[in-house]
Amino acid sequence: MPTHQFRKLAKRAATLIAAAALLAGCSTSAPAGGSPSGPNAAQSTAKAGAVLNGGGAPVDGGTLKMSMSADPLCLDPHAISADTEQILGQLQFDNLTYLGKNGAPSPWLATSWTISPDGRTYRFTLKKGVTFADGTAFDAHAVVVNFEHMLAPKTRSPLAGPYIAPYDSSEVIDDHTLEVHLKTPYSPFLSVLAQGWLGMESPKAIQRDTPAELCAHPVGSGPFKLAKYTPNVGASYVRRDDYDWAPPALGQTGPAHLAGVDLSWIGQDPVRYNSLVSGQYQLSAYVPPQNGAALAANDQFVYENVNRIGWPFTLDFNTSRAPLNDVDVRTALVRGVDTKAIVQTSQFGQRPTADSYLDSVTAFYDPSAKLPGYAPAAAGALLDKAGWKTKNAAGFRTRNGKELALSLPVSNATTVSPVYDLLQAQLKKIGVNLKIDLQPQTQVTTLRYKGDYDLLSGVWHTNTPDVLYIKYASSQISDSKHLGQNLARLSDPALDKTLQEARETTDRTKLTALYSTAQKQLVAGVPGLPIYQNTVLWAFNKKLHNVVVNTSHGTPLLTYAWLSR
Repeated sequence: MPTHQFRKLAKRAATLIAAAALLAGCSTSAPAGGSPSGPNAAQSTAKAGAVLNGGGAPVDGGTLKMSMSADPLCLDPHAISADTEQILGQLQFDNLTYLGKNGAPSPWLATSWTISPDGRTYRFTLKKGVTFADGTAFDAHAVVVNFEHMLAPKTRSPLAGPYIAPYDSSEVIDDHTLEVHLKTPYSPFLSVLAQGWLGMESPKAIQRDTPAELCAHPVGSGPFKLAKYTPNVGASYVRRDDYDWAPPALGQTGPAHLAGVDLSWIGQDPVRYNSLVSGQYQLSAYVPPQNGAALAANDQFVYENVNRIGWPFTLDFNTSRAPLNDVDVRTALVRGVDTKAIVQTSQFGQRPTADSYLDSVTAFYDPSAKLPGYAPAAAGALLDKAGWKTKNAAGFRTRNGKELALSLPVSNATTVSPVYDLLQAQLKKIGVNLKIDLQPQTQVTTLRYKGDYDLLSGVWHTNTPDVLYIKYASSQISDSKHLGQNLARLSDPALDKTLQEARETTDRTKLTALYSTAQKQLVAGVPGLPIYQNTVLWAFNKKLHNVVVNTSHGTPLLTYAWLSR
């Protein structure tokens, strides 16, 4: 790449507005880029469950000032897929389960459970004495109302509902005992119940309020309650003095130490960074990548770059239509793109390169299931084999007079990431014409429904390896009634069988074998080009203590954080 072009792209990367409220699932544009990082910036800096800046005697009181980049415009966890809910949700809501440091589900509002031999019935014992912020008691009835709300058509749940899709019905045994019946065995069930989007809400509020009212002022049982929400400005949370039911894995009881949390939405990366280092805010939940190195070197701050469970930022190949229905063409695209160079330029080393279809911190990740590396000569040979041997005057490959051109719809709602420019430049070198098709988000969604695209891109964060089912099971292909997440439109009966069997067993030996097989099946099928792993960047002033790395999401958990004077 010419030096002037590299500098132009680097400057563009450094000035992008960060997409901090990215969907936890598929995003049709890449997160913003950043500036040069330290030598270890591509590594996770903290492990799940770690206590950061701990030690010392906690001080009660003080209001934490926190910034985020984009308002999801709804605070009902069941109704959104915004990344922000991973942090905000567990200020205001509690979950039935909590992932322990070992990644296994542990008690929270559900103190214990048993699973029937067929894997279809879960009997939960629920914690007593829990109340929601409106005074409503938490009990078995409340859980039933929450499950029904997640699945109700009017909720239009993009994550909570799909994550409990196998749910069939519940039987209230008594106030604090509930039997949940599933349609089919579903081994991720206890894990997904720990995610921010599946927090428990007041049944009184659910049954009383409209979806819009719940978005504006949901009611939870968590350590803080929502005091005020102003869209696109901010939200204020105040401590619940009667709170005493945090997950036992945290090792603490009683109410929060902080008197409250004041959140501001700040979309401009430079403003968000400068307001953090100036002391206006003590925590930025989404650090602009271009500022990661500076924060890592600043001894006044704790900077974290945490790799997350799930599916890396990936370019999906539409395997259902030509030319990407040809595995040789798909493999050629993988071999013809230098993902390390793209990550270094667009992310400046702040995120690790991906070489498979699971982020490396995901349970049952198989490091041996890797895609072949960058080899442009091999890419050219594969395209020759597929019949794309000749080139036109523009240098693009042709077959039977037709140019090898691929359409990538991208939302024009935000600044276009330099990832796409770099992909375009690299694919041109092997004779492929990548056309970046800027469209309104509604049009991109329409194209997704119809399958009218060659490529799409995004990430999908969840806390289980079942992300492979979400992304690649044939049942997850979109149609006129269902917006699924199988954007590769991959239909592979053998893979479907593997992923379904993984859903239906809790035997770790079998799961290890099944997920290894699934990853190898995907590497063989090449449904997409993974580019970088999905890390989350955040930082806080060292005046803030006892911040826990959320075990499900890699984000800051503030239940027992405190501010020094």
